[in-house]
Parts: sequence; C-alpha cells; structure tokens
Amino acid sequence: MGFSTHENLLPVFLTLSCFYTNFGTALDTITASRFIKDPETVSSNDNAFKLGFFSPENTTNRYVGIWYLSESNVIWVANRGQPLQDSSGIVTISDNRNIVVLNAKKQVVWSSNVSTVGSNSTAQLLNSGNLVLLDDTTGMIIWESLKHPSNTFLPNLILSTNQITGEKVKVTSWKSPSDPATGNFSGSLERLSVPEVFIWNQTQPFWRSGPWNGQVFIGLAKMYTSAYLNGFNIEREENGTVQITYSLPNNSFFGTIVLSSDGKLIYTAWINRQLVGKRVIQESNCDVYGFCGTYGSCDSRNSPICSCLRGFEPKNVDEWNRQNWTSGCVRRTELQCKRVRKGSEAGKEDGFLKLEMSKVPDFADQTTVSDETCRTDCLNNCSCKAYAHDPGIGCMSWSEKLIDIQRFQSGGVDLHIRLAYSELDGERERNKKVIILVTVIVGTLIVSTCAYFLWAWTSKRSARRMLRNTRETHPENRTGGLSEELKRVKNFQDLPVFDFRYISTATDNFNSSNKLGQGGFGSVYKGELQDGQEVAVKRLSRASGQGLEEFMNEVIVISKLQHRNLVRLLGCCIEGEEKMLIYEYMPNKSLDFYLFDPVKKVVLDWQKRFNIIEGISRGLLYLHRDSRLRIIHRDLKPSNILLDRELNPKISDFGMAKIFGGSEDEANTRRVVGTYGYMSPEYAMEGLFSEKSDVFSFGVLLLEIISGRKNTSFYNHERSLSLLGYAWKLWNEDEIISLIDPNISNPDHGNDILRCIHIGLLCVQELARERPTMATVVSMLKSEIVNFPPPQQPAFIQKQLVLSGESSQPSHRSSSINDVTVTNLQGR
Repeated sequence: MGFSTHENLLPVFLTLSCFYTNFGTALDTITASRFIKDPETVSSNDNAFKLGFFSPENTTNRYVGIWYLSESNVIWVANRGQPLQDSSGIVTISDNRNIVVLNAKKQVVWSSNVSTVGSNSTAQLLNSGNLVLLDDTTGMIIWESLKHPSNTFLPNLILSTNQITGEKVKVTSWKSPSDPATGNFSGSLERLSVPEVFIWNQTQPFWRSGPWNGQVFIGLAKMYTSAYLNGFNIEREENGTVQITYSLPNNSFFGTIVLSSDGKLIYTAWINRQLVGKRVIQESNCDVYGFCGTYGSCDSRNSPICSCLRGFEPKNVDEWNRQNWTSGCVRRTELQCKRVRKGSEAGKEDGFLKLEMSKVPDFADQTTVSDETCRTDCLNNCSCKAYAHDPGIGCMSWSEKLIDIQRFQSGGVDLHIRLAYSELDGERERNKKVIILVTVIVGTLIVSTCAYFLWAWTSKRSARRMLRNTRETHPENRTGGLSEELKRVKNFQDLPVFDFRYISTATDNFNSSNKLGQGGFGSVYKGELQDGQEVAVKRLSRASGQGLEEFMNEVIVISKLQHRNLVRLLGCCIEGEEKMLIYEYMPNKSLDFYLFDPVKKVVLDWQKRFNIIEGISRGLLYLHRDSRLRIIHRDLKPSNILLDRELNPKISDFGMAKIFGGSEDEANTRRVVGTYGYMSPEYAMEGLFSEKSDVFSFGVLLLEIISGRKNTSFYNHERSLSLLGYAWKLWNEDEIISLIDPNISNPDHGNDILRCIHIGLLCVQELARERPTMATVVSMLKSEIVNFPPPQQPAFIQKQLVLSGESSQPSHRSSSINDVTVTNLQGR
C-alpha cells in the first residue's frame, strides 16, 4: 500500500523538481532551456544593467543590446549590422553552446562565434555590464562582450593594440543615432612608444589625446582639473600588447565615454544611479586633428582660431584669408644648421621659441634624457624641428613636419620650436625693451616707496613727540582727542580696554615676524599677553578706508554677541592715533588661506568643508534671528572666516555690520560697503540691504568652497564673468559635476555636494525675494527640507558688469576686491 502511494507521488515530485529548477534560474542568466524573447530582458544582479531588445530613435528595427538604467544608455549591441524586422527575436544558447540571436524564422542573425566550447555553457550578465559566456564544466569565461566593444568605453573595458601582430580592440561609432551599424569613426590606442588615443575617420586621424605621461594625456587639458577623467591606466603586457583601462573608485559612481556617429567623445557620469553630468570632450574645432595645418597653432580663445607659429607664414595666403587653414604654414627663414650643411656662409646658431601650455605635435620621438640634454640633442640634430620635456615621458623631439599643435589656458607642456637666429633676434630686442621699461618702473616705485616710508617715519616720530608733550601738559587728554569714544567703549563693562604699551609688548613692538595678514583696514599681528594667552591684534591703519565709525561699530556689535561660530572680541585699545581690536587667536588663519591655495586646499576634505559651510550658516542664522540684536554682516567672504585649531569656522570683521531694529526688514544706504563679488545686486546697485544680502554672500561663499575657486577669478574666462555665471552654465548643461573641486570629488559624498550646489544657486538668485532665509538654508543643509525649488538665474553672470555709471544723486561707496578697500565709486 505504501509503495503504491509513493509510486503515485513520483510524477508530482518530478514535475515540481523541473518547475523549481527552471524557476530558480538566476534572473541574470540565459541557458539553453531559459531563453528570452522580445520584449523580455535579463538583469544584472544589482539591476543596474539589462540585456534585451530595443529600437533606436526614429526606427522600428529591433536590436539586442545591453543598457545602463534605461534604453537611452545603450552600451553594447549584438546584431549591429543585422537588425530584426519585427518583435519575434530570441536570445538563447544554441546547440553549439554559443550565445545566439534568432529571428522569426529561427535563423541566426548574430552569434558569439566561439569554436572551443564545452558540452554545456551559460550566458550571464554581470554587475559590470559585461555579458559573459561560461563553460559550465570549468567555470571559465570563454567569451565576453567587453572584449568586443561597440561604441562605448566603460569601466573594465580594455582597448588594446599588439605591437607585434597589429591586432586591435577598439570602439566603433554607430552609423547614425538611428542605426547601430558600424560607422565611419573608430577609437584605438596608437603611437605605442608614447601611447595616445586616436579617433579615426575611416583611415584619417580625426582627434588625438596627446601622449600619456603615466597619469594624464598631456594633450587633454581637462584631465588636469576634471574629476570626469580620473581612473585611466595604461599597461604593457609581455606578449607585446599595450592596453588602456578605465576604473572607478567604488560602485556608487559610473561613467561611460561614447563615440558618437559624428566622431565626438561624450562623457556621461552617474552618482548613485543619478545622472550628474554630461560633457563633450572635444570642445572646439581646435580638437580636430590638424585643423590649422602643418606649422599652424590653434587657440579657441582667439579669432580667428588658427595662426602660423612665429617664424612661419601661410603657405597659401588666399586660402588663409578664406579661413581655410588646411594648407598650413611654411618657414620664413631657413635654419642655420641647413645653411652650414649647404656650405653657405655661417651665421649665428639656431635657437628655440617656447610655447607654454601646448598640446605637442603628432609623431614624437622619445628618449629618457634630461630637459637640458633634450635641448642640446635637438640643437645638434639638423633634422630636429622641435622638442619638449615631460617628467613622466622624458624627452620628445620631432623631425617630421609639426602638425596638430594646440594652445591651452592651463595644462599641456612647454613646446620649444626651432627657429633661425634672425627670427629670435627681433624677439630678444623686444624683450630687452620690456626688461628696461620694467626696470625703470620698478626702480621708480622703489625710490618713491622708500621716500614715502622715510617721510612717514619722520612724521610719526614728530607726532609721537607732540603727543607726549601734550600728555605731559594736559593729563586729562591722554586718549589723544578720542576721550568721548573711549568713554563709550568703557560703558561696555565686559570689554577690557588695553594700554598701548601693553599691546605693543605683547606683539614685540608689532614685529613683522608676528604679522598674520594685511587688508584695507590695516594689519593683524599675533601677540601673547602676560598671562600666556595668544591673541590677534587688528591694528587699523590711518590710511584705511575703515575709520573710527567702522571701529566703533565693530566694538559695539561684537561685544554684545556670543556664538561658537563668531570670533570673540577680547578687548580694544584707543590711544592717540592708535585704534586696535584684540581678538581670540585663530591658529589656522582664514578660510582663503587654504581654499585658494592649490597645495593647502588638500587639507579641506569634503567633511571639513561641509562643517565649515554648516558653521557659517549657523553663525549667520544667529546674527539674523537668534541674537539680542539683528545683525546684517555686509562683508561675508573667505578672508573674514577664521579657522580654529579643529578648522571650525568663526565669522569675523563686523566693522561694516548693520544693526536692525525689531520691526525693520530692509534698509537703504547711500554708503555702500562690502566686497565686489560678494555683494548682492540690489545692494551694489541701489544701496538696499537686508538679511537676503548676507544670504547672497553666503551663496557665493558656498560655491567657492565647493569649487575651490574665487568668484572673481573668472574675469578673463572665455565662458563666464564669474563663478556664478560658470556654475549657472554648467547647471543648465547638466555638467554641474565639473564645478566640483577634484580634491573633494568623492562619489560617496556626491549627493551631499550636489545638494549644497543647489542651495548655493538658490542663495545667489538675482531677486532677493527668491532667495531662502538662513533658517531655510540651515534646514536644507540638515536635509530637513527634501524638495528644493529649481534655482532661477543668478546675478552678475553676464560678460560685462558696470561698476560705475551716471547717477542723479552721487553716493559714497566703500568696497573691497579681495581684502583691499576701494572708495569713491559712483552708484547707479
């Protein structure tokens, strides 16, 4: 009876076993029994990649491909040249154990085409986006899509060239955005002695990266500053293969470089699967190979962008006048080395013209000699037309015609062009004249400066003698005519008033070795009081734009404020012509000391920068809302943010601050004070200020902290007047990630950094009413507010900004650029 029962259950067990075997097959796997049919897909284990059927834009043809997140990001296509005409396609494992794509008639339209496959095989889509064919017996990968790329270069993909066989693994463009068939453009690794990446238009070079120096391609200026292009590496294998790979710091970051159907390289980046930027690596016609012909130089900042190298002239003037530069240039004066070889009369030897920050020409010869030996070797070789030296490459020299030279604003290397002495002689004469002129000017300035300081020293001694005589005659006037102000200061019972001699002793008579900095107000010195406490002494200069009014304003304002993110005032000194403020000492100086220094900024990682941003925001919120007085700072900038031993920020310099009454929200002044680049538009142009004026300054400061660049460093920038304009342009082009300082460009913090950029752009909007309050900003930084409104256009983003103009009522303005006060600018 029992045996009969088991016999009846056996078919059920077999059926369930087959069901669970099929059901249990991983969703990232294709086998002979588990295939996919249009529109089915398989996904990588982390769901980032999918393998399935898709149709490009403007066509109904069906292709099998792999894409990242969505079909708009296809990274690989199987049947590129053989589209399916309907939705009956199948991807499966064939009888010969290859991955195949079948059409409606079960005909093979694409195959992995491996001849050495075991008895069983499986296709699997990995988390890297790599489709692999596995031998089930050995577990070995016998075919993979990353070794057969389409038009996309992505992490873990290897482009390679074998020096012995010439075999290449390269990317090839689509024929058009609607047709994945192989197009005209391909990308490969070339010039293997000093490797470069080339894009070819069929058999003609279309673009090249410049030589690899072990860290960057020196012809790709953006690699020096962009977080986009980190992670590249070139290796040499024992079999003669040279290969380039691209890696990512962790799984939260992903980036692809697509070779488009028109030969452009388009970099797209995601952080935590959120699109954060897209950039076309070739930015102008200067990136087109040989655009200016032989011995031509291309600079996208110039108009026209092509010019002949110095010592050369257009080969065909008519073509150059029509801005057709392909004919190139020819040398004006034959080189001395060649004249000597021909037996002509000897002259002065050739020399070199240095072109700084250049993309070096194609066809370089390389040796590992020093810079000086490189120059000598080139000079002694009649066929050598130019040389350059890079620490990672060594000596590069050129004996062919020089082609594909480009000038950069930054990056590149110094290229030395060989010229006849007569071509260089005129340049030397011009340089001599410049040197003589500069020497005369500098000499005049030195003499004038010495005369001024001699006069000032003599006057100061005379003034002190008169002051000493006055004190001896009139003891009641020892404050030197400032007795009323001194009485006002003494009304603040908690604020000590120091004697001048006491402060002078503390600073070693204001010794220059104790000088911490200098601005439009005067100088700041480090001092040590008798009890050992270190202090910072702000000594106002008589020539300062900040006079007694600002001095008293700072005393009154800051003596009533107590907050961990505001600098603490310990006392003051008013004696004779001396006006000094004594603060707690900040050992790490000010924020600008680190932020704008290419070496020191490394100290400020993202966590420290975010702590600084948060601290400044809390300090401003205290000034605006939480203190006994409502304070508008009016001069918030990096030099006024001091850093303590733990790099915690403290807002300083309240000489220009304004106290608001309880019912006031906005005020108007005819005396505009602050620093251009940080002043809100309504304040700079109309004298209107409010809490939103400080919010604007905070927004500028926030963007500077993230980018590591000054707002005013863009005055000569080809794309924007200011950091605000540059950030706004990148925001609208979905390239905002390139604003981020590479020193903090860590994908782990990507979302936090992007959130702060969004907040910064909200703070610098042109209309004050559109800007958030500091209370809202603090909540945004804490992520208490999730949905941010889209930012509107910032102020001061145009290429021209008028700082003076007509006005029916002239107003006095006190403004500073960097730390220097400027007066007598007329408002409009």
